[in-house]
Amino acid sequence: MKSKIYKISSALLTLLLVFTLSNCNAVKNTNNKQKGAVIGATGGAILGAIIGNNVGKGGNGELGAIIGGVLGGGAGVLIGNKMDKQAQKIENEIPGAVVERVDDAIVITFDENSGVYFDTAKFYVNDASQVNLNKLIGIFKEYPDTNILVVGHTDSVGTEESNMTLSKNRAYAVTNYITGKGVNGVRLETNWYGETQPKHDNSNAEGRAKNRRVNIAIVPNEKMKNDAETEAGEN
Repeated sequence: MKSKIYKISSALLTLLLVFTLSNCNAVKNTNNKQKGAVIGATGGAILGAIIGNNVGKGGNGELGAIIGGVLGGGAGVLIGNKMDKQAQKIENEIPGAVVERVDDAIVITFDENSGVYFDTAKFYVNDASQVNLNKLIGIFKEYPDTNILVVGHTDSVGTEESNMTLSKNRAYAVTNYITGKGVNGVRLETNWYGETQPKHDNSNAEGRAKNRRVNIAIVPNEKMKNDAETEAGEN
């Protein structure tokens, strides 16, 4: 089934904190190149797309510091254009993935139904998942001026401690696979949340399957930001 690129602006962060991300459908047609001109923001909407509306324990660092802020003005317009093109290519080449354009970033969600998944209680990248990761890696190499954040999650089956470990192992399995295929490890950060950040209902099988997920966020690096500011005459 063909995926859709959902677009969320930083201006919608207040709504994002009140409503669940299912409301992203209502804004999916917003033009990110226009939204790039909105000044400010702290990457909060990106965090919402990765970990849902819950902020809790887990992980190995501050995601906000990794993601950084959102550029406005002409530089934001230029970055928005580049990221839109990259998101469209990901959608075209990996039709099962859920691709969201959030502020300056691209957030990709892989669960059991969308291309990169893990066997029960396992964390190795299986053959089926490698096919889609290889496509994604090709795009990473084509667009080198970005950083990549990999975040692992699980459902609530099992103990909280074992799920934290499982999500860590799965996230690192994806990170290690990507770097093993030639993507510079400096570009990647890895985080994990176990069962603490569900985006779906863990009381039913469908919700649990969606919570067993790995998110990959692609954000502009400092070179892309500096180049955009220079091109826009803002640096």
